[in-house]
Amino acid sequence: MSAPIVFSGSPLDRLDQRRKDAAWITAQLGDESTRVLPVWRLSVLVRSGGTPSLAWATSSLLESVGAGTPPVFLGVVDQVAHFALDISSTAEPIKELEWEGVAEFPDLRAIAGQLPAGEAAIAAQARHLVDWHARHGHCPGCGSRTEARDGGYVRLCSECGAEHFPRTDPVVIMLATDGDRCLLGRQPNWPKPFFSALAGFVEPGESLEEAVRREVMEEAGIRVGAVRYLASQPWPFPASLMLGCVAEALDTQIVVDGAELEEAVWFTREQVVSAFESATQDLAVPPPVAIAHQLMRAWALEDARP
Repeated sequence: MSAPIVFSGSPLDRLDQRRKDAAWITAQLGDESTRVLPVWRLSVLVRSGGTPSLAWATSSLLESVGAGTPPVFLGVVDQVAHFALDISSTAEPIKELEWEGVAEFPDLRAIAGQLPAGEAAIAAQARHLVDWHARHGHCPGCGSRTEARDGGYVRLCSECGAEHFPRTDPVVIMLATDGDRCLLGRQPNWPKPFFSALAGFVEPGESLEEAVRREVMEEAGIRVGAVRYLASQPWPFPASLMLGCVAEALDTQIVVDGAELEEAVWFTREQVVSAFESATQDLAVPPPVAIAHQLMRAWALEDARP
């Protein structure tokens, strides 16, 4: 796929070995050159006005917001360490930290496609890790408190010593094709005529190919044969990895499940290409920020086949 995938392409080196060194992490947090990305209620700080870009604070922010959740190490670029800091406990951060007219906390889905290359990936990493820490303050084994370690990539149980790591949920998202037609579905809560690629979580003990075939059969009653992986996309809402595939349909009679999908339709390549320019009476497609759009574009314009 020629188009860049939003939420991928981070310029940061995550330095797995260095982030395990607590003394090194402490030294970076005390360095004036270190940059900190504030995260408030899972929204990252973005500069106001003009083209959106991430708004980085200096390490002095740690003193401004007081003690709380430890900063999460994101990585290093040009020898400068970058961290994310959850400041959700601050009631009105824009006002209290005097960022009026300078920065804001917009919805990440709304502005991700407008961020400079790589910055959306950093935002996704920050959001994902901050959300994980907020949800895993207690050990799922014994219920005791856990503490952040390794720059925020491990939580250690204070009682039983169990280590817990950030989770990523694999999701297959696939375009089933029949010659010059592709299968798209519409969920009950989506407005007409919006359609997208079918998708679903990979289940335990299941390969990606098996998940693709199962999901297409369950949702639309279509049997799938050959499956080709195309690309993936981190999707931090809250912690998914979208695995984009194109699959060859073995039959074409649609039987929707009525739960996941309200409607499924075979659309021609011409219809999909037209919908890229503007929504038609029959079809509106996902925006470029979604990998579903990129799958459809690869199939319609680049002739991606299983």
